[in-house]
Amino acid sequence: MKILLDTCVWGGVRSALEAASHDVIWSGEWDTDPGDEEILSIAYRDGRILITLDKDFGELAIVKGTRHCGIVRLVNLSGRQQGAVCLRVLELYGSELTAGAIVTAELNRVRIRPFSES
Repeated sequence: MKILLDTCVWGGVRSALEAASHDVIWSGEWDTDPGDEEILSIAYRDGRILITLDKDFGELAIVKGTRHCGIVRLVNLSGRQQGAVCLRVLELYGSELTAGAIVTAELNRVRIRPFSES
């Protein structure tokens, strides 16, 4: 899968995802932070699932109707836990994500908001 990791996600997650053959870009390596709207736009344009800690992306998608290719929001996870949780979420919910779902993932809990055009 194609993934865009938000700056707030621990950079080590990239290695874990790449080891599982995912195509990963980490915005933490960019010279400047273009802001949430542009990050979500880049992810959509490139067909990438966005992984973030920031709940503002869900608001952009749900309230403003900003288009996206799936969003994973990680909640209350240490940097070391983030990689394992991301891999599990992508394995279990990859088809929902590529269909435009928003997944909120904690260590022992996952909530899925399926894509809705309304």
